[in-house]
This record gives sequence, structure tokens and C-alpha cells, in this order.
Amino acid sequence: MIVRASLPTTDVLVRGVHAVDVRAGLDGPADVLVRDGRIEAIVPAGGHDSIDTAGLTVIDGSGLHCFPGFFDPHVHLRTPGQGYKETLATGTASGAAGGFTALVAMPNTNPVVDSPSVFGALLETARQEAVIGVGFTACITKGMKGAELTEMAALKGLGAVAFTDDGLPVNDAHIFRMACRYQQLVGSVLMLHEEESSLSGGGSMNEGAVSAALGVSGQPNIAESTLIARDAAIALYEDARIHVQHISASESLDAVRTARERGTKITCEASPHHLLLTDEACRTLNTNCKMNPPLRTETDRQALIAAVLDGTIDCIATDHAPHSRDEKALPFEEAPFGSTGLETSFAATYTELVLNHGLELSRLVELLGSGAYLVDLEPPKLVAGEPADLCLVDLNRRWIVGEHGYVSKSANSPFEGMELQGKVVLTLSHGAVAHRDPVFDSTFDPAQAR
Repeated sequence: MIVRASLPTTDVLVRGVHAVDVRAGLDGPADVLVRDGRIEAIVPAGGHDSIDTAGLTVIDGSGLHCFPGFFDPHVHLRTPGQGYKETLATGTASGAAGGFTALVAMPNTNPVVDSPSVFGALLETARQEAVIGVGFTACITKGMKGAELTEMAALKGLGAVAFTDDGLPVNDAHIFRMACRYQQLVGSVLMLHEEESSLSGGGSMNEGAVSAALGVSGQPNIAESTLIARDAAIALYEDARIHVQHISASESLDAVRTARERGTKITCEASPHHLLLTDEACRTLNTNCKMNPPLRTETDRQALIAAVLDGTIDCIATDHAPHSRDEKALPFEEAPFGSTGLETSFAATYTELVLNHGLELSRLVELLGSGAYLVDLEPPKLVAGEPADLCLVDLNRRWIVGEHGYVSKSANSPFEGMELQGKVVLTLSHGAVAHRDPVFDSTFDPAQAR
């Protein structure tokens, strides 16, 4: 179930924009007409020259690209209980600023989302605050303690889109096996943070030359890959469907490929920070670059990029994990794991994957939306009759991350100070203006921006 606040829609005509959507067979100049929250028509550029524009906001789309809204299957919105880091209002606004029109929120909140009462309250809050669509996951185990399964059927009945103990692995193999059996019953995928705790040992970064030089405890690659192999074997035995979150290591990709060859129903995601950065970014003990799984080596980064290019990676997900400045100001080993990512996701991956590694733009747009399939939904599409979930992007615009602040309540971006290319300038969520870039220069009526 995806929910959002009911916001006033804006009727829009975007003229002469370059529309890209591989699912709709689009890649060229077009006019896009939106009325009453839906895409009314998409025609070749100039096809709406004779249309009566009374009551429409007309946008000159020349120099811009139009994409279907992005879908992020892995974000932390910190509601309930951690509103000083993020709220449903600020988190969804941050997503809209990055071109996202739907997000999937993780359950490691305070309290954790492990009961129907907490889940139901979340839905009601989202219906009041979310400027884009939000789906909620529920915990696999009660209290995320790994000892007892949650009421998965009841939570699925309320609308849980998936189950995860994200932030923690399900260490007990028997409990994980039982979760796989319930996955078959309820249908929703198990999203897995894969970390063999006895191997990771509470490490604060990647185990390697950098951690040794800094004298900081590290996590080896095998802490991730060995648990993927175990869980894939159990999932295959139980014919369950699993998804590996924020994959980071070359050995982990090998484990996923082997599992698929054996017939396991397994998917995986990569996050922008693992695709752009390595553990070298931690040499200055910048806590914005402390995340779990940690930034790995250049060998791992190149393996992840190759896995995006060859199709091993099923989708790109941000793992948006906001923290307060005070928390991130702690010494490196004491600071919490996590970084923000919604506002930089497109620009980071466009800059690195498309401009630097030759990934087709249409494929990147597809990867930024295909996370919807994980939760048994269709990604947004640029097709007449579909909800107007779309974004306009200036691919030529270069910008410095953090130079003008963030829409998110938190500022712990690992890309702080980095110059990226490609900027989302407008996002429509079901026809409502969810984001408008303040320097967007067009005939768009700013009085209608919400």
C-alpha cells in the first residue's frame, strides 16, 4: 500500500521537453499535458501548439528532460520517535527534491514497526504529511531482536509492502528459515541487511589498508557475502523470495550470481555512495562517510559498477539515513552509521554511471524506478491515463552538494562539497507540485508551487 497526503493538483502543459521512459517507448522531444492529477496526453513536440491553455500552467521544456518519477525502495524516514532527524513531511519533501514520487520506509524507528498499532498510526501520519507516496515495511522479528517473528500476516493485511530488520541481520538461521516460510504465505519480499555479526565484530569501516592506517576497527567483505550465501541457500530450500539491500562487496555479487544460477529468487540493490566512493573517503574521519555496510575498496566499487552495467544489480536505492549534526559530530567510532541520499541520487549516478561509464540514460531512469517491482508495484510511467508522477531535470546544470543547504532535516551527505551534474527542477506527485527548484526559470507560476 502506497499512501500520500491529498494535495491540490496543478494542470500543466510542458512544451518541447525531451521525454525518456523505456517502459513507454519514449526517448525524444514531446509535449506533456497533465490534467486532474493524470497524464492526459504525450505527443511529439509541437502537437499541442493549438491547445487552449486557459487554466494551464505552461512550461517551456526546451533544454529539459522529463522522466517518470523515481521509486526508492530503501529509505529511513525516522517516524515514529526520531523527528529531530527527519519527519514524514521533510523526508518526502527531500525525496521530491530528488525526483522521487514514491519511497519505501524502513521500520527501525522508535518504537520499531513490529505491531499493527504502530503500523496503523504510521499510515495515518503519512496521509497527513507525505507530499509523495510512501509505503511502509514492517519488522521480520519483534523488536528487531531476531528471536521471534512478528505478526506478518496481520501486518501485510494492513498494507506492509515488505518485511525487514534493516540495520540488523537475522542471525539465527532457524528464525530466518521460519521467516522464509511466512514469506511464502504472505507474499511480501524479505529485505535483508546482510552482515554476519561474528565476522563484522562491530567494525566502524571497511577492513583493509585504510582501517589499518587509521587504527579503526573494520568489517571484512566476507561479513556480508557469507550471510548472503547462507540466506540464499535457505531461501532456495524454502522457495522464498529475498532481496539483498545496499550490496557493497565484490564477493557479495559473486554470491548473488551463484544463488541465481541455482534458482534462488534473489534480487539486490546498490546505493549511490557505494558506486561513487571508497574507504579512502574515510581517511579524514569524515563521519558522513560512515555507513553500514561500509564504503569498500576501489576494486569493490568497480565490481558494483560492472554489476550495474551487466544487469546483476536490479535497482538503485539510496538507503537515505538522516542523522543530526550533533550525532555525526561524535568521534568516528562513536558516530552512528548512515548518510542522506535522496536529493543527490540522480545527479550522483548520472555523473558517475552515465557520463563517466557510458550507461544509457534510459537505463539509469529505469534503475531508479525498478525498485517498485520489489514490492509488487508498477513503476511510474509516462503514459496517457497514468497518474502524473514525473520529474523535470536539467541534465546540463552543475551544482555543489550542500552549497544551498538541503530539503532534508539532516545534512549528513557523503557528497558534501562535491560538484555533480544533473538537477531535478520540478516534481509532480499525482499531479500535485511536490518540488520546484527555486532557481527554475520558466513560465511556471510560482504561486502554484506547493
